[in-house]
Order: sequence, then C-alpha cells, then structure tokens
Amino acid sequence: MRMPERAGALGALLRELATDRRVVDEMVEAAREHSPEVARLPTAENRRHVAALLTAGLASFERLAEPSERDFAEARRLGADRAAQGVSVAGLLRGVQAGRQRVVEIALDRGRAAGIPDTALLDALLELGRYASALERALVDGHHTAELELARTRRDARNRLLRRLLLDEAGDGHPGDDLGLRPDDLAAFGLRPDDLAAFGLRPDGRYHCVVTELTDPARIAAVERQLCGGGALFGTVDDRLAGLCVRLPPADLADAAGLVVAAPARPLAQAPALHRLCVAALRAASRAGLRGLHRVVDLAGETALAAQPALADLVSGELLAALDPADEFHRQLASTALTYLDHGQRLDRTAEALHLHPNTVRYRLRRVQELTGMPPTLAEPGGRWPVPQTVRWWWALRTWLDGDPGLAPPHRPAK
Repeated sequence: MRMPERAGALGALLRELATDRRVVDEMVEAAREHSPEVARLPTAENRRHVAALLTAGLASFERLAEPSERDFAEARRLGADRAAQGVSVAGLLRGVQAGRQRVVEIALDRGRAAGIPDTALLDALLELGRYASALERALVDGHHTAELELARTRRDARNRLLRRLLLDEAGDGHPGDDLGLRPDDLAAFGLRPDDLAAFGLRPDGRYHCVVTELTDPARIAAVERQLCGGGALFGTVDDRLAGLCVRLPPADLADAAGLVVAAPARPLAQAPALHRLCVAALRAASRAGLRGLHRVVDLAGETALAAQPALADLVSGELLAALDPADEFHRQLASTALTYLDHGQRLDRTAEALHLHPNTVRYRLRRVQELTGMPPTLAEPGGRWPVPQTVRWWWALRTWLDGDPGLAPPHRPAK
C-alpha cells in the first residue's frame, strides 16, 4: 500500500534519513561490526556504498511508483565491487542486513518522536522491507555475475600462463637451463616476474610437472579447485588438466583425476620438456590400464618403447610371426609369456597372477618357445635372460597383444 503520509511527516522523515551523515555512519558501524570481511575494507569505501544505497533506496521508496531496474543499478555495482575485493556473498549480506536493521531502528525512533502513528510507520517499514529484499537480490546478482566473470578471466589467464610454461607457446624453444628461470628466460616465455607471482610461482622455484587424463570440463573444474593453491598452478592444457606444483597431489585427488603422471621437481625452464615426457608417459600408462598417481621415471621403459611404433611393429612381426592374432589360444600363450616377464620370470608369481597351476604356465611357455623360437631358458629353474633380450621380447609381446586381433601377422608363414 502506498501511504499518503509520504507527502507529509513521513516524507520529511525519509528525506532526513537520506541526508543525515550520522545515519550512514551508524549503518557503516553496524555493517563492519557484523561482517569481518566488510570491516577489512577501508571505512571510506563502506561509507560511499552505504550512502549511495540509502539515497537510492529511500528516493525510490518515496516515489509513488514501483522500483525500476535503475533503482537497483547501484546495488548491482556494489555486489560486483565486493566480488572484485574478495568479499563473499555471505559476508556481504551480513553487513547489508546489519545496516538495514540499524536504519529501521533509527526510523522507528525518529518517526515516533515526530508523532507519526505506529500503523503508518509499520506499513511504511513493511514496504521498505520488501524493497530491501529486492535490493539484496540485486546485490547477490551483481556479486554472482562479477564472480563468474572474474573466475573466467582468471581461469583464462591461468591457462594462458600454463600454456606458455608447459608448451613454450611464446618462447623460442630454448627458454632456459638447469639453473632456473632467469629474467632473460622469462622473456623467452613472453613473461615477466609479476606474471608468475600473480599465480604463486617463483622464477627460481622447482616444480613437479603433472598431467592427468581428465578432459571433461565439469570434472576438470572440480579437481582443479582442489589442486590449485599452496604453490600449485593447474589448468587446461591441450584439453586436459595439467599443472605445476611444489608437492605432488595427494592420493585421493590423484584417484579423483583418474590417471595422473608426474615428473620430478625441476626448474621452470625445463617445464616444456617435462610436459612432453609426461604426456608420452600418460599415453603409455593409459594403454597399460593404470590408474592413480604414477611417476614418469617409473614409466620410463614403457614411454621410451612407445615412442618407437615403427620399430615395435618390426620387432613384434619378426619375433612373433608364427602367432595368429585371431587365434584365442595364441593370445593366451602370448599373454602368459608377457605376464611371466612382468613378474620377474618367476613361475610361481606368474601362476598366482593368472590364477593357474604352475604346470599350466610351464606348458604354455614351452608352447610359445616351440612356435616362436623364444630362447629355451625361459621357465627353466633359475633361468634368466639378459636385460636387452628381456626388453626385446617384452616389447614384442606387448605390441602384439595391443594390436588388432583381426589382422594377420605380417610375416606369418604360408600354410
């Protein structure tokens, strides 16, 4: 209900409240008392916003018309400013509501002192409360919109920085040396010291390069928020979650990311080379069906071998030409031989891993020997191959099993 008294004593009261500096001071004091986040801001900043909101709110209330979008423009600006200053929505609302409560108390006291009937005051304050609720929604809307924009802007800046450091996008391919990132090294990356400091990195720091298999934007955002901070910087690089950190991610976060590969801590100048190694190791680990956190040095053999696909095909085709990829029994034989090599050429461990009797494992290994010419020391008591020979056969078996079962072996003898 619009009150006719606004033209008389009530209108005079509203104008008095809107222009009284002491009212603004008391609202500011109440807001700072009830919201530590607001109290951290300069008092002059608090006064400016409270005065603007009070003036806009009471002027709108005094008009015999519904509030317009223009009436809430200042509230949206205030919400956006507080988001930029790092004040949370909860902290902002605590301050606003405390100030609102104080101005209501002042209005009641002064209205009664001016002889305004309680019913008129109550009606006016109820209507003012509805306006104040709409104002709070505008504050939250402005805060939320600004927060999203700030997050997007910061996320974009973070991703750009990571791409420069991990992909050497702005560099010349030779950004530094083993002594750390010097000012001239930063220039090779297209960076300044402040660019690193803004995200908690130091030019002379040593960081683990970390690459994950996460590519889903929603999952990346959830894990990224938990990984960033404390000397860690994560973002989207080549469409997957990757980053740099002083300490390796904890096991639970590595599990949440699915598969994670990490390099040893090294100077930032080595980040592009380490990132390439981590990506290669991630592919090798993914092919092996691994999950959780794995160090790139532990995947060195698989990564190095995976980098030579043409040579892998030659080795596999030459050593395992007698095996038919479409023959299920041949695949059992190859899988048994590979498991044997994976378990240190131990018959008992192989049988346990495959849930087979040791005699079954021994029989399969001998059949592999008969078909392929695999060295006869395999599966013999105490028999061990030299390391190069073990690597060669392990590589051939892994490549053969990873291939398409529908393809005929390239050197299969004619029947």
